[in-house]
Amino acid sequence: MGSCVPRRVNHRRTTMLDSDMLCGECNSRFAPDPMRYRCECGAALDFANPAPLFAVEDLASRPTTIWRYHEALRIAQPDDAVSMGEGMTPPVPSRVGDHDLRFKLDFTFPTGSYKDRGAAVLISALREMGADAVVEDSSGNAGAAIAAYAARAGMRCVIYAPSGTSPAKLEQIRVFGAELRLVDGDRHATTEAVLEAAETTPYASHNWNPYFITGVKTVAFEIAEQLGWRAPDNVIAPVGFGSILLGLRLGFSELRRHGITDSTPRLLAAQAAHCCPVHVAWRVGADVVGRFADPRPTLAEGIASTRPIRARQVLTAVRQTEGAVATVTEDEIADGVRALAREGIYVEPTSAVVVSAFDRFVEQGVIRDGDLTVSILTGSGLKAAGKVLA
Repeated sequence: MGSCVPRRVNHRRTTMLDSDMLCGECNSRFAPDPMRYRCECGAALDFANPAPLFAVEDLASRPTTIWRYHEALRIAQPDDAVSMGEGMTPPVPSRVGDHDLRFKLDFTFPTGSYKDRGAAVLISALREMGADAVVEDSSGNAGAAIAAYAARAGMRCVIYAPSGTSPAKLEQIRVFGAELRLVDGDRHATTEAVLEAAETTPYASHNWNPYFITGVKTVAFEIAEQLGWRAPDNVIAPVGFGSILLGLRLGFSELRRHGITDSTPRLLAAQAAHCCPVHVAWRVGADVVGRFADPRPTLAEGIASTRPIRARQVLTAVRQTEGAVATVTEDEIADGVRALAREGIYVEPTSAVVVSAFDRFVEQGVIRDGDLTVSILTGSGLKAAGKVLA
């Protein structure tokens, strides 16, 4: 695709203290750089220092978007952020069963998935650093989010996606003006394909880049704010690469550290039985997640990751919060789509894994009587129309 020279801009940037990145494996430290997405040793990077937090009393006069929490988002010029009004998605109580279960409708975003949270912050950060083009790899939703926010920012965008991705998701990426490159093989093959392009163009990775997780952590802020600044007992989320679980962990940890909440929830991960490397490692007590040996096609294509990049961090987040990991079958995924539809909620199959996972966690005693549980619904059913019959 040729080289891309980042354009020069004169934006003020976040301080080095706030935005230096640190490797958790070898402790190498890096200044902000739009071309930097991982350490020289190959490990993922995180921010070296904690982010500041907002003052709760300041929020009443702010817009109901993720940018109401701008102090925590590491963007120097939040008034100039790339935004389409994303944030403050509604919580809807389930009307089925005896437990206090609430669905966080995180598919009610401009592109139909929670990944707009991360895309808004990541694209804003890359633009502040001078980037005028990005590449990304995605099973669909992240590609659509990055393509949309890149279009909003006036950036050129190339998305690599698995050839088996739902046509609706591919069409959405194309309509935003991104160049789409399809890759045969599993989700890991798509990641491998993008790395050559990432040598010359900023890689807006929703898996590698910590700015993406910084955006995703706003889901924790919203949940707590909508509950009157308290944490629920449990949060269930679909997990593939794990960015939503890591965002939840980061956000709730920051709230507790600053004394805004007095607890953090148990983080409960839901995976498809056909591709569940995190569950395999969790079940045997391993610290390292190996490549899933026998992946099979799954309705939950958005979490079909055979080798999650931040899998060790995902396991740590689950264990440190006394959480758990569960798998669901293909029939259970389809049943979950239908069960939510009977409550008036239309989600893609990836989102629906949380339905049977909730039942599994109740059966196992992980979710207890009297618990307040929030299940994150991550993607709209329009993303996968036709995959599950009514």
